[in-house]
Amino acid sequence: MQFLKILFWCLLAFMAAVFTVGNWTRVDIRLWNDITASVNLPLLLLVTFLAGLIPTFIYHHAVRWRLRQRLAAAERRVAVPAPLPVPEPVIPSGPLTADPLTPTAAPSA
Repeated sequence: MQFLKILFWCLLAFMAAVFTVGNWTRVDIRLWNDITASVNLPLLLLVTFLAGLIPTFIYHHAVRWRLRQRLAAAERRVAVPAPLPVPEPVIPSGPLTADPLTPTAAPSA
């Protein structure tokens, strides 16, 4: 699989190099007022590509960071067990007549 990745990136670099050599022309860009800039077409395309890629890349990483933080907080909440409730002692409401632990005499017939 790593070989296919390397092959893909080499093919992409080769196509970019062929495009750059084939389109190495100067392009005049009119900025503001009477100012013009003369730049190479491949450089202009690279700058416009990066102008679209970088904000999207930053947004993507910010969303991933925020989701990682939320996931870590949720995992921390799940990892800490809630304290078990302590059962309250049962207190009888009526008067005690006999101790349930002491044996009683059997009734005589």
